Amino acid sequence: MSSKFLQTLSSSHVMVAKVDAFYAGALTRTNIPFSDGSVTVDRGSKTRRSLALTVSDPGLLPWNPTDPLAAYGQTLVVSRGIRFSDGSEEWVPLGTFRINEPSGDVHTGPVSITGTTAEADVIDDKFRAPATTRGQAGCVDAMTTLIRETLPSATIVNLTAGARNPSVAVANWDAGSDRWDAVTQIAQAMQAEIYVDAQNRFVIRDLPDIINGTVSWDIGEGEGGNLISASRSMPRTGVYNGVLASGENAASGAAPVSALVVDDDPTSPTRWGGPFGRVTKTISSALWISAADCQANAEYALFDATAPNVQTSISSLPNPALEGNDIVRLFYAGRKERYLVQAVSIPLTPEGSFSLTLRGGKEEAS
Repeated sequence: MSSKFLQTLSSSHVMVAKVDAFYAGALTRTNIPFSDGSVTVDRGSKTRRSLALTVSDPGLLPWNPTDPLAAYGQTLVVSRGIRFSDGSEEWVPLGTFRINEPSGDVHTGPVSITGTTAEADVIDDKFRAPATTRGQAGCVDAMTTLIRETLPSATIVNLTAGARNPSVAVANWDAGSDRWDAVTQIAQAMQAEIYVDAQNRFVIRDLPDIINGTVSWDIGEGEGGNLISASRSMPRTGVYNGVLASGENAASGAAPVSALVVDDDPTSPTRWGGPFGRVTKTISSALWISAADCQANAEYALFDATAPNVQTSISSLPNPALEGNDIVRLFYAGRKERYLVQAVSIPLTPEGSFSLTLRGGKEEAS
């Protein structure tokens, strides 16, 4: 994405969007006409990206298994962009979505379509026999193996600092267990997250550092700003000030282990034993075989646990390039704060609304 693209977002411009259909790797229909739609990116969802699309033409309602909008492995590739004043265009990918459910009136339409990214394929492919990490050199190797057993051509990208690939403990999963849960447990064991991005890649990333990380987008009010309105709430629900991590791994023969990490910052509003009280979040994994493993993962989880549940709905010209772990800087109500993007809804039409859910607000000095 160019600097020209980012600069144009804050001024009047012409947005463009397109949806192409594929089946078995082949393009079956380009520029599917649609009247409404949005892509939702949500860090809290097992499938990071989801699609809702409305197609006005009832003739596109599928009747046969190989029709472009059928739900037998068909995918939709969605993009949004800007048409500049010179007529040139720049596009940002929004994702590749497996069609889950097309539906509509056979005579008048419209056709409503929902879709999800490729995590859904791994979720559906439950272990048909007991599975293990035994023999895997590292966490990334183990995740790659589990994913490619379902999707042999999947692209897995390790974007952690130094492309780290720590050793993985031996863990077993029973037949019938959720394969994607196993993958995310391994990512958690290396204090990372894994998800499918807008380019249809399985991406392994460190948790963003809100204080020191790079800001992806500034959102501001006033003349020349891109913020039209904002509402803010801060519920207590979902906020913790202690994390108890435990591990029990029969496959390794190790004894059960655990560690408790608490918010002990005396200046923190959620400090352990302060006015907020003692609110504990419990996490566990068979991949944690030492107290040090539990300690590290509890410390890693404490950031999300203590982050205020700040939810801010923003009306602005959308930035379609935002990802669910980007850092944004918000200028409003006389404050300047950094936030982690927890969820974002990106419209595919000019009339659609753009909303952000932000977490972990950190005020910056002016």
